[in-house]
Parts: sequence; C-alpha cells; structure tokens
Amino acid sequence: MKNIVEGTDSNFAQEVLQSNTPVLVDFWAPWCGPCRMVAPVVEEIATELNGKLKVVKVNTDENFGVASQYGIMSIPTLGIFKNGKMVDAVIGAVPKYHLVNKIQPHLDAVN
Repeated sequence: MKNIVEGTDSNFAQEVLQSNTPVLVDFWAPWCGPCRMVAPVVEEIATELNGKLKVVKVNTDENFGVASQYGIMSIPTLGIFKNGKMVDAVIGAVPKYHLVNKIQPHLDAVN
C-alpha cells in the first residue's frame, strides 16, 4: 500500500506522535468486515492528501499496547493525530466525504 505506513507498538511514537504532519491512524484487524470496507477509502485519502497527511494502519490484534493506550474499543477507529495528540476520531466504516470533512480542519494551511 503506497503512502501508508504500518504502525506498531514499537514505532507508533516515531511514526505518529512525533510526525510533523497530521496523521490519520486506522486501527483495524484482519477479521473485521467494516475495516475491510473502509480500507479502500483510507487508501484513496492517503493518495489524495499525500504530503499533507500521513496515514498509518495499526493492526490491533498484533499491537494491543497502542490500541489499549488510546482506549480503542471498536474497530475500525480512525484517529486523527496532530502534535502528538489524538484530536478527533471516527468510529466505524463511514463514507469518504464524512472522513474527509473530519480530517480537513486539522490539515495545515498550505500557502
């Protein structure tokens, strides 16, 4: 998956919390149907907002530490991180426009 980073318990701080750009984190699991439904939308957003937004996918089955740290109870949870903090989140498979509308206010203005 181009433009998407695989997030793990060990690289989460570096890839997400220390990122200079806003980050969309897709908390997902392979067995999750809605996660598979939202995956193409996440990939489209990763391509369209490349350079403005970083996209990281975290498999919650393999990276329980990060998921529990952020209280992820339902997947997919799409967390929006900026300056090392989760500033917004969308739970469940949602239409692309809904996700983009949530992300847009957190993108840095580009002159």
